[in-house]
Amino acid sequence: MKYDYTSVKNIYIICGKTDMRKGIDGLATLIQDSFKLDPYGDSIFLFSGWSKDRYKCLYFDGDGFALLYKRLDKGKLQWPKDENEVRKLSQQEVRWLLEGLSIQQPKAIQKSPKGVF
Repeated sequence: MKYDYTSVKNIYIICGKTDMRKGIDGLATLIQDSFKLDPYGDSIFLFSGWSKDRYKCLYFDGDGFALLYKRLDKGKLQWPKDENEVRKLSQQEVRWLLEGLSIQQPKAIQKSPKGVF
C-alpha cells in the first residue's frame, strides 16, 4: 500500500515522549482526551518515544485507521520535548523532522506576509 499523504489537511506532532507500546486505540484516545483533537479528521498525528530513533504515524483514511511505525537504522529525530504540547506542522517542517533536522530552521527563508504598496 502506497498512499500520498501530501494532500492531508493537518499534520500534528505530539511533542515529548509517547509510550510506543500504544496501538491505534491508545493513540486515538490520547489525541481525543489529552489534546482535544479529532482523530477522525483529515489529519496525520506523529508520535515518538524515549529513544528518538522511531516514530509512529496515525491517520484515518475514511474507512479505518492506518498506523505506520518506523525505526531508523542510523540517526535520531530532533523531537520537541514539551510533554503537554501538540504542534501543527507544515509539509516543509515534516520533511525537516523526518530528515533528522529541527522543525525550526532559523536560517531558512521564511514566508512573507502580504504587504501594502
